[in-house]
This record gives sequence, C-alpha cells and structure tokens, in this order.
Amino acid sequence: MASEVGAFEVEVAAAIGKRVSIRLREGDSFRDLLGVLRDEKTLVKKDGSLATFAHDEIAYFRVVPVFNRADIRAELKLKDLHLYETASRRLQKIEGELIRIYSCGPTVYRDAHIGNMRTFLLTDLIRRSLALNGVETISVSNITDVGHMSENLDGSDSGDKVLEEAARESIEPLAIARRYEERFHRDLAALNILPADFYPRASENIPEIITTIEELISRGSAYCGSDGNIYFDARSADSYGFISGNKLDALKPGHRYEYTGDGGKNFHADWALWKLAGKRSEMIWDSPWGAGFPGWHIECSAMSLNLLGDSVDIHVGGIDLRFPHHEDERAQTNALAGKTAGDEVVDHWIHGEHLLFEGKKMAKSSGNVLLVSDIAERGLDPLSLRLALLENRYRSQIDMTWQTITAADATLKRWRKALSTWGRSDEIKLDAEIHGHFMNDLETSKALLRLRAIEKDESIGNQDKRAIFLYADQVLGLDLDRAVEVEPAIELSAEVLVLLHERVAARAAGNWAESDRIRDVLAESGILVRDSKDGQSWELRP
Repeated sequence: MASEVGAFEVEVAAAIGKRVSIRLREGDSFRDLLGVLRDEKTLVKKDGSLATFAHDEIAYFRVVPVFNRADIRAELKLKDLHLYETASRRLQKIEGELIRIYSCGPTVYRDAHIGNMRTFLLTDLIRRSLALNGVETISVSNITDVGHMSENLDGSDSGDKVLEEAARESIEPLAIARRYEERFHRDLAALNILPADFYPRASENIPEIITTIEELISRGSAYCGSDGNIYFDARSADSYGFISGNKLDALKPGHRYEYTGDGGKNFHADWALWKLAGKRSEMIWDSPWGAGFPGWHIECSAMSLNLLGDSVDIHVGGIDLRFPHHEDERAQTNALAGKTAGDEVVDHWIHGEHLLFEGKKMAKSSGNVLLVSDIAERGLDPLSLRLALLENRYRSQIDMTWQTITAADATLKRWRKALSTWGRSDEIKLDAEIHGHFMNDLETSKALLRLRAIEKDESIGNQDKRAIFLYADQVLGLDLDRAVEVEPAIELSAEVLVLLHERVAARAAGNWAESDRIRDVLAESGILVRDSKDGQSWELRP
C-alpha cells in the first residue's frame, strides 16, 4: 500500500484492467469502491456501472487477486463466515464485500507475551478466513505509546506505562516505545500474522484526539471537571453496558483502569478524556484545556473514526478489554458519530479468551512470562506456537505448556516432510469440511483433526493430500510448504527397535510406569521420545 499521492498514481496506472479495492476520502468520511479498473480514474463496479475518482482522494488502494473466490463460494454453496459476537452472545454472519476491522494493538512499554499474540492471531484468522471467501478487508491496529495508565488498585498514584519503563531504563519515552513496537512487528512476522494496513500511533494523532474531545464537549457528552481534566459523561450514553452487561447503576467507584486523583468528576463512572500534566514533564501536549495528555479510551475512538469512518464491521480485542475499555470506547465513538442504540458504529465485537502458561496467569511475579523469542531460543519453530494455539478455539481459555509447544513443533516437521514427499505442485484443492470448520466461528481445532485424518487416509492420493493441506494452510498460516532439509537415514539397532515397539504396546495397555521406564532407557541411548495425539515419535538427542 502506498502512502503518497505520487506512489498511488504509479500503482493505479499499473493496475489498469485488474480488480481493485479503493478507499476514497470524502470530507470527514470515506467511500469504498470495488471493481475492475478501466483507466486511471474510472472503475467498473460489479453491477456494470462506472465510478470515477481522483488520485488525491485515495486513502487506500489494493489490487484484488484475479482468482474470484466469491464466485466459487456461490457456485459451490459454501458457508459464509460466522463469529461469536460478544454483545449478542451468539453467532453472527459477517456480511459484505469489504470488511473494516479495528484491532486493539499493543501498549509498547514491554514485549508482547504469547497471550497477547493469541489476540493478534485472532484478527489474522478472521482476515484469512474472509479472504478464503473472496472478501476484502481493511485492517487497523493502533499502537498505544502514551496514555495507558497502570492498574494500581491500592490507591497509589497511577503512572503511564511507557513513562514508567523509560524511567526504569533511563531512556527517552519514545525510544522505549519504538523499541518495543519494532519487536512487536518482529513477533508478528515470526508467527505469520498478516500486518495491518494501518498502524496509527497515539502520539502522532494528538490533534485528531483533541478534535474528538472538543466534539464530545460540543455534543454535551463531555465536560471540564472541577480539577481541570476533561471527562466523558457516562450517563449521556443511554445504552452503556451493551457489550459487557455492566450497567451504570450497578458500578461502584474504583473499577479497573480509572485513574486515581480523578476527584473532579461529576459521577464516579465517568472517565478521563484529557488529563492535565500536573508534575508530569514528558509526553505532554498543548490543548485548549492546558498542557496534558489523552486518556487511553479516547485514542481508539479518534483513530478508528479517522481511518475507518463511522462504519466498522468488526472490532477485535482480548476478553480483558471488554470492560471498561471497549464499553467506554463504544460510548465515545457512538456519541461522536451521532449514533443511538440500535444504530452502532461497530457491528460486531469479537473477543479472544485468556491464555495461561503452565497452569498460571502469566506475570513477572510468577516468573512464567513466555515470549515468542523464548520459543526460538529453545530451538523450536515459532510457528509451533501458532499451531499449538490453533489446537483450541479462540474463545476458549487454554493452558499452554512447553510440552504442547514441543509436540506442535514435531507435528510441523512431520507435515512439512510429508508435503515434500507428496509432490511439488502449488495446486490447492478445496475441502468442504475444512472450509466449514473455518467458517463456523474459526473452529481451527476441527480443521486440524480433519488434516490428521487425511494424512492417514490411504484412499486419498498424495497429490490430493498435498493440495488439501495447502488449501487449509491459507488460513492456518503454518508454512507447510516450506522446504525441509533432507535428513540422512538413521539405522536403529534391533534392541532400540524392540524397545520402541514395547513402549507403544505399554502405552496401549495403559502401563504408564513401564512406558516411562522404557523412555528413560531410550534417552540413555540418545533417543528422545515424544508423545502426541498422533502417536509416538522419536529423534536423536542433540
């Protein structure tokens, strides 16, 4: 995607005769076009009508692949994507030829752990599944580099997380933010997570944030408190609690993410949109209300409206953001767009569940925070984490372990080796069952079970197996066609072969003590044995 008018002109000229997706700016809103580019300023839409545009109106431009999956989907009567929508508590069909997605991105004061990455994987799976059906997406993921306050519930002063980390490391705040933002993108790439089309930074959108706050004040949805801070009037949002079910009359003072020192509020559930700097001397900006900085919630409202307009199809985030962040964001965004109950800016709120590691919530105090880089340092493919996450549906809480990731790594190696022996064709073959699993609320675990069954099915030819695996990998994103090194054949002694056979028999009989004993004997001989749902595998100990 190009970011300058000149670059857009080059892209447009090169795309004549191709199917394209174009987003045009029209004042404070957008107009989306999808069709075949006839010339540098004219597009032929699906119904045959013509649409004209100017290059300086283009906010977004993309060539759509020639392979028309939407037509194939209609011909074969394949399913549309359905996702579990948090507000309605039921599956909802995702409709449209162009789906706008906003995802809550990272707060860049530390590395994102694997629980955070699970949420970003959710957006990736949604985009890949929609692409499988020929549906285009525009994706925005914000970068919170200012305004996210610490969760101090003991009455102590809350501080901005980026500033706190900068002070600990004696580094400029924005240098901290850029360091961890770079690492975030590195981790996304390691997990094959598609990059968003836009990564707006809060610190670079302060004018837009100030404008949105001014608009909220003019609409009577925000006010200047007695302490000089600007607050959103929660009671002005008639349908507050729509996402989480937390109604204003049931909320008590001191709920999470509210800042200490907010004594100037009219109502305890109101929240800060702009905080005066006070003693703070870094990461502050001038505003009509005095030097200060934005609140966390208003950043997402400002940036989503600026980049996606007042119609967002899907908003993605972790379940911990459901309240109050998404509830507050929804109230602000609807107020800014002049929406009322039943007429929402966001059509679908989609949330991913929590992830535990080795039975505990990941925390520094527990010493169990696992990063993507930790997996590579153990000699495992980072995509083994992706596979391990795909073994569970996104809205199920899971307990990740090193054993699970190691087993997934062995499966990845086996599948890549299998595909290399099944041929070299790039042909893909649609499997209706796998497609149905993806479209039914991203049931990746069932899609993986189907692949395991296909792998073992001798009635399916190897070329067809390869084609089906490649089809599934368009969503799974496991690089199953990655070239593998041919390992030299290893001849095992007759004694080792007998032990391996006896161990399989012991496990089949439920004799776990004998199974463990044989495993230890093999380990002494340099044979490392692993168990997974696919059975027993082994390799030479490095």
